[in-house]
Amino acid sequence: MAFRIAASLLSADFARLGEEVAAVLAAGADCIHFDVMDNHYVPNLSMGPVVCAALRPHTGAAIEVHLMLKPVDRIVPDFARAGADAISFHPEASEHVDRSIDLIRQHGCKAGLVLNPATPLDCLEHVLYKLDMVTIMAVNPGFGGQTLIPEAFHKIRALRLRLDAQRRDGGREVRLEVDGGVKVDNIRALALAGADTFVAGSAIFGAPDYAAVIAAMRAQLG
Repeated sequence: MAFRIAASLLSADFARLGEEVAAVLAAGADCIHFDVMDNHYVPNLSMGPVVCAALRPHTGAAIEVHLMLKPVDRIVPDFARAGADAISFHPEASEHVDRSIDLIRQHGCKAGLVLNPATPLDCLEHVLYKLDMVTIMAVNPGFGGQTLIPEAFHKIRALRLRLDAQRRDGGREVRLEVDGGVKVDNIRALALAGADTFVAGSAIFGAPDYAAVIAAMRAQLG
């Protein structure tokens, strides 16, 4: 799979969100990562479907919604109507993970699961064949600008082995995304571990030149 860089809006200037989306895509980001927090599942509050719907007419790029909230099923239809292309959630936030995955797909979106640093890969055992993406959190969710937890590398390697085995057995291709602490100086190591999609927030939006940062990341990816 081709490498993808997803720009996390959590670190963008919310007062100029439409401009920030246009700027980061023009700078070379592949898609928009839309972080949704409820001050319940995680100790922070961010954006909802209304903001997603407002941004949708202004870009043809994919919007991947990362739900850090519970309950999951109540909000899925709202984000599908708001224009989300993909919706991912944390297994701990759903009473019935398989049902939530089906609900996302029934609403025309790609489905993903997000694994916290302490969430084992075993939770994927009976649903991996249904997923389009698995995201490994390299930080504990809730805030941008955190430092990557090194243990994430072991988890990415182990998941890459599972995904490759599923593909060899004729199963679907599943993207392996890493979220949290992604920077120019570690993106190559994350790719070598097996990640193909990289969520970057503060590393991009905290820099004066978005294009320069994204170009430097792509240079590291080869």
